[in-house]
Amino acid sequence: MMTDAIRLFLFPALMAFAAFSDLFTMTISNRVSLLLIAGFFVMALLIGMNGADLLAHMGAGAAVLAVTFTLFACGWIGGGDAKLAAATALWLGFDPLMTYLVYASLFGGVLTLAIIRYRLMPLPAFLAGHDWAIRLHRADAGVPYGIALAAAALSVYPQTVWMRPLGLG
Repeated sequence: MMTDAIRLFLFPALMAFAAFSDLFTMTISNRVSLLLIAGFFVMALLIGMNGADLLAHMGAGAAVLAVTFTLFACGWIGGGDAKLAAATALWLGFDPLMTYLVYASLFGGVLTLAIIRYRLMPLPAFLAGHDWAIRLHRADAGVPYGIALAAAALSVYPQTVWMRPLGLG
């Protein structure tokens, strides 16, 4: 029962928190990624994940970290985005990883186009007093890509090893 509650709420809640945090502060705390990593290992232990599957999930996380660290080093993505993507890949493993990456790219493209459009119009008066809206409106500001990463992760989460026992995938 407790395992089902954790599998239903931990990952989705942390992904939602990362998305909102990125939108409002343009940062994703290291704590979010660390909680995702710790949560993965707790869940793996609770469900009795075998060693081969555990290594495969760790390999997926390491592979995504290697790619996203390179993208971060080139200045193309933020460090929080890189760590969040890697921690997400750890949870997902290789099976839904390509779907996750495609969704993250598509959602990220839509998000970027929406933000470009937002920046081209005058800042709406009802948002003028909000620091996050002003920062997001600036042409030199980045894109809170954690929103796209979280949306993609939540889209594929029902097809993961975590949700199959509940019949939700």
